[in-house]
Amino acid sequence: MRWWSLANLVSNVGTWMQLTAQNLLVLELTGSAALTGLSVSLQAAPGLLLGLAGGAAVDAWPRKLTAAVSQALLGVVAVVTAVLIAVDQLNVGVLMALAVVTGLIATVDAPACALLGNDLVPPRDVPSAIAVGSLVHGVGRLGGAAAAGVLVSWWGAGAAYAANGLSFLFVAAVIPFLRPAAGAVTVEPIAAPSGGTPAGSAAAGTRRRGTGARDGLVFFLRRPRLVALAGITAMSSVFGRNYTLTLAVLVTGPLAGGAAEFGAVSTVLAVGGVVGAVIAGRLTGPTVRLVGTMAAVGGLLQIAAGLSPSLLVLMALIVPMAIVESVSDTAGTTVLQTDPPPHMRGRVLGVWRSVSTGWGLAGPPLLGLLLEWAGARGALVIGGVLIAGAIGAGAALHGRRTAAGSPASGPATAPAAPAPAASLAAPLMPAPHTGSHDVLPVPARGA
Repeated sequence: MRWWSLANLVSNVGTWMQLTAQNLLVLELTGSAALTGLSVSLQAAPGLLLGLAGGAAVDAWPRKLTAAVSQALLGVVAVVTAVLIAVDQLNVGVLMALAVVTGLIATVDAPACALLGNDLVPPRDVPSAIAVGSLVHGVGRLGGAAAAGVLVSWWGAGAAYAANGLSFLFVAAVIPFLRPAAGAVTVEPIAAPSGGTPAGSAAAGTRRRGTGARDGLVFFLRRPRLVALAGITAMSSVFGRNYTLTLAVLVTGPLAGGAAEFGAVSTVLAVGGVVGAVIAGRLTGPTVRLVGTMAAVGGLLQIAAGLSPSLLVLMALIVPMAIVESVSDTAGTTVLQTDPPPHMRGRVLGVWRSVSTGWGLAGPPLLGLLLEWAGARGALVIGGVLIAGAIGAGAALHGRRTAAGSPASGPATAPAAPAPAASLAAPLMPAPHTGSHDVLPVPARGA
């Protein structure tokens, strides 16, 4: 776990270095902010279109080999880009094509690396491991952006790409030495049918059932808690998480601040996120209810932030905003990676990658329109009302349905099916699946 966390820290620093350098490079080559945004969208687009296929591949292929190869390929792409920059042969078209290739590899790399880490912690340490992953991602983002500024100013954008290529290769070198923790559940890749005893054949058939990308989507859509989690996260991401945009407009507009004041606000947000990650590490059984509660509280705090009369009041509010956001993220990641049975987790993460890329691409433009129409204060207040209202309405509807169905639930309960079959044939059961502990969130290195 320590080696994996170190490798991810190195890789996250490299990834954010490259992304920062890429934006600067596109601006240098074109002078167009629109093309800069297009390069980011092109890198994210494969996740939207091929996330399902990438998740299915991860469920079908040996996980360690898949992760090591995908990391090595991402490293090769970064090094090739650095070489093209060094020999002055990189143009905008080639850079865009390389961004698409990076996104394609990441559709497999992201779920493979996330699930590879599942085996490195025992069940009791899962929430703490998720919190560590959040800290690694946050520190890597801050460190990568800062390091990119130094490298690009001293040696040019190619140095950032070369450093990122080496970071991928470091992760690929670490992967073969990782060993499962005691008690962790390991899942073998899907194998071809083979002969054996009836019991063995039945078990193998259960494991092979639903091997395609479509089966992951069907499982996801038939799992109410996963659909609810997607709805909560989508609302929060579009209307409540883009603080770099909404708070920047609020601080520099109605609160009459400047870059220094917004820098202070960003620092306070980062500190609150670290505190939230530490608190989230003490979670033992996160649920969708907890995710929704934290998101609704965040929405209410956002409303108060939008009405802040001064910068001091705003800074006092954004600390708990960042804390509840971090706790909600950690709880949601735990649910996402523990709810499906082990052999379905790659496909479920593939579905999540597709839908989250969708709202990630659509959210900023929608929020930008809301800011233009309602202003910074109005956007924060309206967004908070939408988040808290939608979650409250969903909770009330769920409560009514539960109350309506509870009288008949006892007599109508069917005899229990064997555990392996039940995990697939009855995806609406509220109890967690066996093997739900083998999780570890690892930020996508290529994204």
